[in-house]
Amino acid sequence: MPFEAASQAMPDNTVTGLQWRCATMGDLDNWAGLIARTAAVEHPVWYEKRGDLIHILESTKNPAATSTLLGLDAKGVARAYGRITKNPEGDKATGLACVDPEWQLRGIGSAVLVWQEAQVRHRFQSDQDAGHTKAPPRLRIQTEEQHEHQAALLMGHGYKAVRWFNEMHRPLSTELPHAPLGAGFELRTLEPSLFEPMRLAHNDAFRDHWGSEPRDEEAWRFTMEEPTGRHDLSAVVIDTATGEIAGYQLTSFDSDSAADRGFKEGYTELLGVRRAYRGRGIAQALLADAMRRYTDAGMDVASLDVDSANPSGALELYLGMGYTPVNRSMTWEKML
Repeated sequence: MPFEAASQAMPDNTVTGLQWRCATMGDLDNWAGLIARTAAVEHPVWYEKRGDLIHILESTKNPAATSTLLGLDAKGVARAYGRITKNPEGDKATGLACVDPEWQLRGIGSAVLVWQEAQVRHRFQSDQDAGHTKAPPRLRIQTEEQHEHQAALLMGHGYKAVRWFNEMHRPLSTELPHAPLGAGFELRTLEPSLFEPMRLAHNDAFRDHWGSEPRDEEAWRFTMEEPTGRHDLSAVVIDTATGEIAGYQLTSFDSDSAADRGFKEGYTELLGVRRAYRGRGIAQALLADAMRRYTDAGMDVASLDVDSANPSGALELYLGMGYTPVNRSMTWEKML
């Protein structure tokens, strides 16, 4: 069955009570409204905003026609959505979805999940036919520990939790750590001329991290254009002898999240040190610098997420810098 035909295998509207189709630019406000309504009830740590949805619809690797699903009620109001993403050479696909709280417990979440699995199977087949990958189809979905209904849905469809992640906070009201860089390194604020060198440094730094795949130019552009990104609070460490980026940290600040959670947090989206430079205090220097930037910007907390089984010892590093775990999430996986 061709991949294009698989995109037409929409959920049954007679069962779900919704009309289904792919998302378009004309759906942005309707789509973002659905996610915001759901977030107002479920209080996730993070959720997609309108700017994120624009990036989704602009993707060439994951065209909206075959990678997004929107469920509309009789009045045209978005009540459910799902999407998948996959790199052509990748060995996994990831899925995201939500259902309007007023429309939950009607089998809609299951219908979206079944659609996602079908799309992933056909996406893998398409990539295998093109010679991009020989990997069997695999779908991964991340949930927060607090959302037990999502865990129940996934377990009911045969998913297993394979990895746990900790959200960690570090209050900025206490004395900040002092972690100066060693000789031969320079710390610089992130600027556009550093975007591409930073991408290459990121791909090198994360090549030994579980679940990580190299980010190409499109994926990195979306990362740099993330609506909540704060490049003025982000930094890189330069090896002055070679001009190479040895390490970096990328920060975001979400004003909507601050209003919802009651505190302002500088969130370290990415923190990486290239293998050749590890063990030289670069990560500590980047985090200490970030905390000073956050404090000067009037924030209350420095925060980040860490893989509980990270091989680089990141958890111990963060604990040593004064971070403590506050929330937990998990990654679920199913071989299709």
